Amino acid sequence: MIIKYLFFVFLLVVTTGNVSAQSVTIAAAADLRFVMNELSAEFKKTNPDIHIETIYGSSGNLFQQIVNKAPFDIFFSADISYPEKLDSLCLTGTTPKLYAIGHLVLWSAKLDVTKGIGLLATDEVKKIAIANPRLAPYGKRAIDCLKYYNLFDQVKDKIAQGENVSQAAQFVLTGNAEVGLIALSLALSPEMRSKGNYYSIDESSYSKLEQAYVIIKGSETNQNVLKFIQFIETDHARALFGKYGFNLPPE
Repeated sequence: MIIKYLFFVFLLVVTTGNVSAQSVTIAAAADLRFVMNELSAEFKKTNPDIHIETIYGSSGNLFQQIVNKAPFDIFFSADISYPEKLDSLCLTGTTPKLYAIGHLVLWSAKLDVTKGIGLLATDEVKKIAIANPRLAPYGKRAIDCLKYYNLFDQVKDKIAQGENVSQAAQFVLTGNAEVGLIALSLALSPEMRSKGNYYSIDESSYSKLEQAYVIIKGSETNQNVLKFIQFIETDHARALFGKYGFNLPPE
């Protein structure tokens, strides 16, 4: 009986270890929700035994979770500054690498956004959805944009903040805000593309959205993590980023 019990425990440990070894856990900025889902699905086609688990959130929140030892393997941030901060804290196994340039857009399901950013100051707009600027790069860029056009003081009482840019997009998608300053990658998603229209914000009005990834310390030797990173660098993966409106860095 004791021998059988010990054998069972041994099998449990081995099985659990194999499951863990075949998993890759990703912390991803909320603007990546749709493209990362597609990337993971494509990766699984050639790597069916590797489980990809992706946790989405604001880059600032994910950064803090990693500082607090959350068990992530890779961090895809919407702003290169967060991976660089992790690197300065010696919490990374690789140096941060640029994977895309993001874009801010004005989106609405109800109003004619081709009128441009000045629309926000009109009586047509009661609520403007943005991401939390303290934690989300797209929220910070939204504030930058409003200040650039001298609109912030006029519209600050209209602003409704989501925890991240995906939640801000949901606010405007569900009608809790007439317009939203959100990521182009979300505006191009199947969920939003057919339900509204977007207006591209002049990129001179906000600081560049340089998006970077980094492998978290301790995961740099995980072969499954390295396989996923190699896939991210392929032409096929780059094309998926392009499909969602990201500009791509040189190969």
